[in-house]
Amino acid sequence: MPNPKRQIGSLLVLGGARSGKSRYAQRLAEASRLKPVLIATAEARDAEMALRIARHATARDARWSVVEERAALAGALRREARNDRIVVVDCVTLWLSNLLLKNDDLATATQDLAQAVAGLSGPVIFVSNEVGAGIVPENALARAFRDAQGFLNQALAEACEAVVLVNAGIALCLKPSPEPEFHF
Repeated sequence: MPNPKRQIGSLLVLGGARSGKSRYAQRLAEASRLKPVLIATAEARDAEMALRIARHATARDARWSVVEERAALAGALRREARNDRIVVVDCVTLWLSNLLLKNDDLATATQDLAQAVAGLSGPVIFVSNEVGAGIVPENALARAFRDAQGFLNQALAEACEAVVLVNAGIALCLKPSPEPEFHF
């Protein structure tokens, strides 16, 4: 007998650059039959980023509402998450870099965001980059960002009901999953 689909309130979608994580999150939101809302965190600081933002915008149809929020993400989630909507945050990596550039306290912001997840009134999909699988960055700022991103991903993975890793457009469910049993 097939397992029925399980309703979740919060999902973290992880993946590397160009892994298909945003497309995966968008498909899930559109399949939910709820009103999709995108909380966009990107800021077009150069022509390349403006092009990326435009490319993402053309992939969404008229069903989508867009809320631009560069810093106060927990507050935006509290305002936008409702039972009749599904919110996609794309992406928390850019949100974190926005805070880093403002010299905000990243640990406190991470904690605030993770704590907000449990109290949200509707489903949310967080899109985030997995940045810890590559080489060690050569400068201190890049290492600090990589570490902060890793801590953010861990905090959101713990706070969210489900976690999916997307690689080459293929989704692998990381949570929920049974804890492995080790016998020695």
